[in-house]
Amino acid sequence: MCHPERAISESKDLIMDRLSLQAEERIILGKKVKNLRKNGQLPGHVFGKGLETEHVTVDGKIFLKTFKEAGETGLIDLKIGTDKIRPVMIRGVQYDPISDEPVHIDFYQVNLSEKVKVPVPLILIGEQPESVHLGETIVLQSMNEIEVEALPTDLVEKIEVDITVLKAIDDAITIGQLNYDRTKLTIHAPDEEIIVKLAPAITEEMKKQMAEEAAAAAAATAETAGEAAAEGTVEGEAPAEGEAPKEGGEEKPAEEPKEEAPKE
Repeated sequence: MCHPERAISESKDLIMDRLSLQAEERIILGKKVKNLRKNGQLPGHVFGKGLETEHVTVDGKIFLKTFKEAGETGLIDLKIGTDKIRPVMIRGVQYDPISDEPVHIDFYQVNLSEKVKVPVPLILIGEQPESVHLGETIVLQSMNEIEVEALPTDLVEKIEVDITVLKAIDDAITIGQLNYDRTKLTIHAPDEEIIVKLAPAITEEMKKQMAEEAAAAAAATAETAGEAAAEGTVEGEAPAEGEAPKEGGEEKPAEEPKEEAPKE
């Protein structure tokens, strides 16, 4: 495993730009919202701690573009009508099970002075070691995202993890080795938990060899079992009919018939 002093990941935390999205108040509820979708509008609602839920609609195409940039960690200024702006995050998008198109959006209004917890993607960057290109090793990423706690304005889009420090088998990068602003972000996970490591690759030749070894072991086990069964059969054979049982490998002499006393 890489030594922490020489293997600090050159991670980057990228503060997200403040995005904006236009919305309109929605009075159409229930099954009638399908007519909104036909006109390219997506229904949604805005909710938050201590707030009354507000129903809105947004342009479907513009929303998808904004969602692609913001993800679930980006802060969005949701402009409702002409006089209201709400700082929100996209907490969930419902999709049609057949078309896979979005049908409803959950916007969560945040308090800019209170911290929130969100999952942030861990993105690998940097050159892979030569052993990977030679097929000798592989880069195993055991964590694809990590939960981060921060103020909404301090949230990051992603954390980049530079894998160029991975040189030998079992070299690894842990959470404690990540480079991020600890005054703004808090990661709730053990420092020693591994994010990515360099592991030996299983080549086709190795797979073939492993299969051959397994087959040989199975054959040896079957042969041993067969010999044991054969020996058990010889030792446990019953004597032929009419033969006296043998003790110690010698025949036991038959007893002479006793003479009966003459009857009176």
